Amino acid sequence: MKHISVLLEESINNLNLHDDSIIVDCTLGYGGHSSVILERIKMGHLFAFDQDSEAIRYSTDRLSRIGTNFTIINSNFVNLEKELDKVNCHKVDGVLFDLGVSSPQLDEGERGFSYHEDARLDMRMNQNQKLSAYEVVNNYSYSELVNIFYKYGEDKFSRNIAKKICEYREEKSIETTLELVEIIKSAVPMKFRRDKHPARQIFQAIRIEVNHELDVIEPALEQSLKLLNVGGRVCVITFHSLEDRLVKNYFRNVTKIDPKVSGMPNIPDEYLPDFKLICNKAIIPSKEELENNPRARSAKLRVIERIK
Repeated sequence: MKHISVLLEESINNLNLHDDSIIVDCTLGYGGHSSVILERIKMGHLFAFDQDSEAIRYSTDRLSRIGTNFTIINSNFVNLEKELDKVNCHKVDGVLFDLGVSSPQLDEGERGFSYHEDARLDMRMNQNQKLSAYEVVNNYSYSELVNIFYKYGEDKFSRNIAKKICEYREEKSIETTLELVEIIKSAVPMKFRRDKHPARQIFQAIRIEVNHELDVIEPALEQSLKLLNVGGRVCVITFHSLEDRLVKNYFRNVTKIDPKVSGMPNIPDEYLPDFKLICNKAIIPSKEELENNPRARSAKLRVIERIK
């Protein structure tokens, strides 16, 4: 299974692992980050979340070759607190989020994530849920499509593309990824197709809608910070500006000093934030990493630590 974990060293180092650390990987995927974490916490425990049954099968086997001190939880990370409570875990030393889609999901055409491979429109990370890309493309109204294309894809041709989709499906339903790609291409002027694939942002928008990707970030961050021990850290890897903006703003809000006391020479401890940013600017992939893995080009890592 070909999958290169993005910002692997940077995220692992920033988790500040110890031999007995209790760590949560909220996005297990194909076990890239989790396998390295497990190697370094011989006396600790790893809890790993994922919705993708295929990824869980693969990673269970991969992690079993390293140790037995792990628990895989088949659930969305928005259920972090509730699921950890079920296994009697109430405090942790680190939480990792690697947001976005893993390479195998993109590369396996039948999953319907890729605009390069022909497959039935799907894009579900959780194969048991009802909503798929097929329902979004064929059943959403014109205004709903425009809204998600503009909001989640930031595509300036959102209206044109939504209009073309609505016209096309009056004749027949849109079944496959490449069928949708051709409709998108027909709605975008030729000169704008040269710089980047015209379907990239639209596929991103549909995927975010299908999996409610942005809706779950803030609630999950709130839960992860609540679970942290003092000295514990949360590391978040994002892959597009919408995700990064949410994480950046959330971290900024929980680390800022109340403006009413910020000018005081000696601020009482109770007015100081419980968390601090480990780096003010996002960590980005090195030149070497980008040469080995071009898919890392938009990745950003942000890190926060509980200090009291």
